[in-house]
Amino acid sequence: MSDAIKHECGIAQVRLLKPLEYYKEKYGTAFYGLNKMYLMLEKQHNRGQDGAGLASIKLDTDPGERYISRVRSNQAQPIQDIFAQINDRINDELVRHPEYADDVAAQKKNIPYIGEVFLGHVRYGTFGKNSIESVHPFLRQNNWMHRNLIVAGNFNMTNVFKLFDNLVELGQHPKEKADTVTVMEKIGHFLDSEVRKLYKKLKKEGYSKKDASPHIADQLNVAKILRKSSKDWDGGYAMAGLMGHGDSFVLRDPAGIRPAYYYIDDEVVVVASERPVIQTVFDVPFDEVKELDPGHALITKKNGKTSIDKIIEPLERKACSFERIYFSRGSDAEIYEERKNLGKFIMPDILKAIDYDTINSVFSFIPNTAETSFYGMVEAAQDELNRQKNEAILEEKENLTDKRLSEILSHRLRTEKIAIKDAKLRTFITEDSSRDDLVAHVYDVTYGVVKKDDNLVIIDDSIVRGTTLKKSILKMLDRLGPKKIVVVSSAPQIRFPDCYGIDMARLEDFVAFKAALELLKENDKYGIVEEVYHKCKAQIHLKDSEVQNFVKEIYEPFTNEQVSDKIAELLSDNSIKAGVKVIYQTVEKLHQACPKNLGDWYFTGDYPTPGGNRVVNRAFINFYEGNSERAY
Repeated sequence: MSDAIKHECGIAQVRLLKPLEYYKEKYGTAFYGLNKMYLMLEKQHNRGQDGAGLASIKLDTDPGERYISRVRSNQAQPIQDIFAQINDRINDELVRHPEYADDVAAQKKNIPYIGEVFLGHVRYGTFGKNSIESVHPFLRQNNWMHRNLIVAGNFNMTNVFKLFDNLVELGQHPKEKADTVTVMEKIGHFLDSEVRKLYKKLKKEGYSKKDASPHIADQLNVAKILRKSSKDWDGGYAMAGLMGHGDSFVLRDPAGIRPAYYYIDDEVVVVASERPVIQTVFDVPFDEVKELDPGHALITKKNGKTSIDKIIEPLERKACSFERIYFSRGSDAEIYEERKNLGKFIMPDILKAIDYDTINSVFSFIPNTAETSFYGMVEAAQDELNRQKNEAILEEKENLTDKRLSEILSHRLRTEKIAIKDAKLRTFITEDSSRDDLVAHVYDVTYGVVKKDDNLVIIDDSIVRGTTLKKSILKMLDRLGPKKIVVVSSAPQIRFPDCYGIDMARLEDFVAFKAALELLKENDKYGIVEEVYHKCKAQIHLKDSEVQNFVKEIYEPFTNEQVSDKIAELLSDNSIKAGVKVIYQTVEKLHQACPKNLGDWYFTGDYPTPGGNRVVNRAFINFYEGNSERAY
């Protein structure tokens, strides 16, 4: 509850389809594309706060004129920082050259970041890397305009070592094994190759190098380049790129793990990681923003022609359900309904935990992102209260007085704002005992609304590690004096590492895994741990497609409720006077709530690509051997 989970990255791409003069005349500024990029990145701030970057390309520039601009930041407010830098550059030019103010051609020629093609990115740092070199977009430079490549993405590759070896086999010498570098270099290799082939063909047809250049731009087959580049990729990705001459693309992984949405009209081609970003920034209705199909790429050529091409044969759709539960903005119409259903569908388990006593129960949520599932939970609780009222009226109908009827009908569901986070409080002391005391006061509580005979029901999006719950929130809630605290997770138990973009890499971090180990010890079944270790070790040299997830065997002896009850024990200690109950969503109800996003590998261990089993295999070996390295 309120554990800090690293978010995924977010991408934003804008291609203007009209001359810049058109936007100046219609919208009053040639900076139309740049302004839209700012809004799109800010609207995806929830996806990444460790870094931001933006690249732009000007079309049809003369030799000697800069046509690519890029800015990146890893400052505390990276989006604001990059646009402050951009504004400073633009304003400096306009101050020095006031004659540019209404001259769009002069602005395009002389002012950076004013172009027709834009790619932006917000990120969370994984692997502890947050240097400026790790911030997207990445740039691969070349004197041939067509061979300049800019790449940004929301992705993790599970087989980065294999991809690195493939580059070496192609004769390259990559500077590091990071998946971003290997992916970019793979695309760059086949981009170079395609440009060379086209030049040789055009040379035979009698074109000079200079005259061949525009024909290469026209004939460059971006889909072919992406097919060759992505052949061996294993992971979840929404990969975006720009070529220096103006072609652009966004490619989505074949299982649809990472999200990508697009909108096209006669003025713009737009791509973002979230649908409501495009809806809000471009003021378009829900049904005009389309989801990019898994395994497909949205490609826009320099001439403005747009196509959607199948690049990789789609796999079974396993779009990430954790997107819907936690990361994406809840303003998306579908996500809002799904989150409400997550709260609604878990209500039967909550009612059982409070003995159907809705009158002596207070319902609330922590943190604010859980508010939507809270609304769904409350609606279901209200339905139960209405049922109880109807039952009471029918039972007493023979002797019902006006006073008694009013009394029955006056019962209201008790919903309160129980916890308020003190955003100003910082834990500035690192010594453990002092720090724990400070952590325990990060939230303020609302006193006087919970009575000693009350159940206190608190819902959150997910309970992953349970650290904040144990050190702070349970103690804080217990001070209110309830007889029972029911902690509800709208997501199922997170049991397995994610390897496709969310920073959940180590098994031993998960409170569900810790609970399963404790249950194995208590039931004299801890030998299963060693058995699983040997099974994992025996798979090290197998192909990814042959590796099985034997870590599932750690959980198999126990029911979901047994694991949840053990989690409640682990998170509460003798200082807590109230009874503590922990309830998790079931996987079946999750699928019912999010029917289009069935990716559930962190809950079930059913990974959508072969590389996932390799990662969970390595994660368990690392745990057993006491190795703190990440599994991917």
